[in-house]
Amino acid sequence: MNDTVLKVTGMTCGHCVMSVTKALQQVPGVAKAEVSLEKGEAVVHGAADAQAMLAAVKQAGYAAALKS
Repeated sequence: MNDTVLKVTGMTCGHCVMSVTKALQQVPGVAKAEVSLEKGEAVVHGAADAQAMLAAVKQAGYAAALKS
């Protein structure tokens, strides 16, 4: 299982965290998503396509990029 770290911007509260988590968990191949408001990032466990994860976060109303 792979871990992918996404930098997520635009989150301001717990509801935002839940929205991003829900969006990521709906992407095929995501086993688990851990979203941190404090760090402004999401750690995604599984074998999902990175572009699909970025698109899901964008569709939920937030900006995301792969963290290097």
